[in-house]
Amino acid sequence: MIVQSRRVWIGGQFTEAQLEINEEKIERIHPYGEREAEEDYGEKRIVPGFIDVHTHGSYGFDTNDGESEGLRDWMRRIPEEGVTAILPTTVTQMPDVLTRAVANVAAVVREGYEGAQILGIHFEGPYLDMDYKGAQPPEAIAKPSVEQFEMYQKAAEGLIRYITLAPEHDPDFALTRYCSSHGVVVSMGHSSATYEEALMGIANGATSMTHVYNGMTGLHHRNPGLVGAAYRVRDIYGEIICDGCHCHLAALNNYVTAKGRDYTIMITDSLRPKHCPPGGDYELGGHPIEISDAGLAYLKGTNTIAGSTLNMNRGLKILVEDALVPFDTALNSCTINPARCLRVDDRKGRLAAGYDADLVVLEDNYDVCQTWCRGKKML
Repeated sequence: MIVQSRRVWIGGQFTEAQLEINEEKIERIHPYGEREAEEDYGEKRIVPGFIDVHTHGSYGFDTNDGESEGLRDWMRRIPEEGVTAILPTTVTQMPDVLTRAVANVAAVVREGYEGAQILGIHFEGPYLDMDYKGAQPPEAIAKPSVEQFEMYQKAAEGLIRYITLAPEHDPDFALTRYCSSHGVVVSMGHSSATYEEALMGIANGATSMTHVYNGMTGLHHRNPGLVGAAYRVRDIYGEIICDGCHCHLAALNNYVTAKGRDYTIMITDSLRPKHCPPGGDYELGGHPIEISDAGLAYLKGTNTIAGSTLNMNRGLKILVEDALVPFDTALNSCTINPARCLRVDDRKGRLAAGYDADLVVLEDNYDVCQTWCRGKKML
């Protein structure tokens, strides 16, 4: 299969090229027009597939539901916004709910599914700070425990690849060190950690931060907090929700400018109402939520933000067109950067020979024309 366009993202720029796809891989890349192309996208942009490392659900499904067909439906349909790889994300809940949720993901991966590739599970909580819990259910927040985490990882069949925890509540950073040494990315979030505690978390293995600005100690010139650590420590990753609501556009620009093109990770933090009709009754972690006209989720009857209904392609547009972040930096944040963070950048995150054939064909207005997941057209 030969796919071509006059604007293919290679080497940090658009160039005229053909992609030769064989089964799930990009086998070779040729000059534009060298061979007869089965798919010619003209002037449309072909970019690497988007990777969302923090998303709880969509289409009425939540990872915590622990229901296989809902998860399969999500993976099959989410390429409509350009997502080709994903970490289904849990929310703090009681052990039986979390065990069932991660076991469900493991079963679906084992049994097979179509669409966006599940690269693992993002285990957000339950090891969080009570003051910065946000919409996470307080009754289920727990003290970090290596033994308990091992139980969850066993149920997940080793698929937990990323964990959000509050480092200041991890005694001797035991869970941080355990996860880091067992191939699990440790991300600091929902945390009251000071700047100094954040540095100790990083020194003991944390390599990312969860939705920077939200659910963490803010930046003050005498108390830099977690946000200050996200700015100052340039070589750790930091997620950021790019809906223009969780963070002011100026804050988006400031953070990405400070962080640079290699360590910013765009996320949606999306919930089950995404891609659902307006209205309807929804919940997060057993607590009711409501969706604002801007698409922001709140705990019902409060001003506590619970998550988003953001699409990844819209997040890219907001970063570039509204927050005025350079296109290459913005695109890196949803392609190669999350791939590097998850250590799958040997096959994900760029358009190159030997890489998975994960492609997004974008209109100039950022609408998705077509998505290819491991060599298969999805739309």
